[in-house]
Amino acid sequence: MKTEEIKELFKQFESIVCDYNGVECWSARELYKLLGYTQWRNFQPAIEKAKVACEQAGMSINDHFADVRKMVSIGSGSERDVDNLMLTRYACYLVAQNGDSRKPEISFAQNYFAVQTRRAELIEQRLLDYERVQARAKLAETEKILSGILYERGVDSKGFAVIRSKGDKALFHIDTKLLKRKLQAPDSRPLADFLPTISIKAKDLAAEMTSVNVQTKDLRGQQPIEQEHIDNNTAVRDMLVGRGIYPEQLPPAEDVKKVERRLAKEDQKAKIEKKKKED
Repeated sequence: MKTEEIKELFKQFESIVCDYNGVECWSARELYKLLGYTQWRNFQPAIEKAKVACEQAGMSINDHFADVRKMVSIGSGSERDVDNLMLTRYACYLVAQNGDSRKPEISFAQNYFAVQTRRAELIEQRLLDYERVQARAKLAETEKILSGILYERGVDSKGFAVIRSKGDKALFHIDTKLLKRKLQAPDSRPLADFLPTISIKAKDLAAEMTSVNVQTKDLRGQQPIEQEHIDNNTAVRDMLVGRGIYPEQLPPAEDVKKVERRLAKEDQKAKIEKKKKED
């Protein structure tokens, strides 16, 4: 395809993007014409194949193929209501994959939606990485505050380490050292650096509860505070297990320090590229 044709198709595909319930979508009734189909009924088999592919990929068809209605002109100023679908980027990608790639429009669409879908996946992963990094930073801050509160109530750094370890055992039903070994985390590194986001947030919630209750109940000394922290971690675990989540069974997450470095590197690269464009 010539550069001019590619630019024109790109413009056309971008022009029919719409917002459907907060999700970026394409109207199937508008898309089929851009894909080179002359009749709606000839386009429907590609949609049905795409739905099957969506289901086989473990995705919800309803999340990507939304049934809607559309008014179309039938001449003389009259209109009638017809079936339509709102398709997500992923749905469009599957539809294009099930089309005739010999058609230049479909060949373009296959590549266009493949790139856009991959971009969306990268953005989603970056958001998940950022959420985990933020959760880890929040836990560090919560534990710093809790450590200060406990120090004022007769618990030194060694005692705080013991309390935190017993809290972990109550939350994960496994000793911290054994859990580190299971997650392949170095002994010298904090356990939380290798936990998935939900486990980090669980530890943070339990620590927040201990911080509040130690002051509310005016607890002093290691023993009563230790029991309070165990009780709070047990309560958080019960909540998770009640929803079918067993924290000790969750897979290990990437070293959060590596995630931080990757995000920082990507940010720096984006700034450099932005500056080049501005110059």
